[in-house]
Amino acid sequence: MAVEHHISNFDPGAFFTLHDFDSSLSWTADEIRRMYGLDDESMKGVDESKKAEVVRKTLEVFDRDVDGVIEWEEWLEGWRGGSRLEDFGLGPGHHGDDEYEYEIHHFEKFHDENTKEEDLTHPEDIEHFRKHDEMEAAAEHQEELDRMPIVEQNIPQKFRRY
Repeated sequence: MAVEHHISNFDPGAFFTLHDFDSSLSWTADEIRRMYGLDDESMKGVDESKKAEVVRKTLEVFDRDVDGVIEWEEWLEGWRGGSRLEDFGLGPGHHGDDEYEYEIHHFEKFHDENTKEEDLTHPEDIEHFRKHDEMEAAAEHQEELDRMPIVEQNIPQKFRRY
């Protein structure tokens, strides 16, 4: 966590704020899922019951009033009392967009500003640039469709005359 967020000392308040994605001063089940990266593509193989367990156990530790959210005060009280977030062995968590995640979880770890494009040969690099290629192809296809006065495939079959 410290490495990927570029901090040298842990501040529980800053950590909470960083993962309070809607700035509501509370963590909902959705925010806990996001903090642990449970909805990330890389977690497709993790059973939904395991994901629910992560949320349930996290709430058990910090949700003092058992209302289904972890409030700022509950987090700090729990932290001061020695409670900690469990490492469920699911990886570092994911909470940014794909570019950010690639940057902090892979590029910064294995590459630097002197890395040339031809050096980006790790499976993560290849997958990352494959996604870029797919997005570029989709954008080009959309541009083609946008130039057409009528896009036949958008017309329901029952209204076509042929």
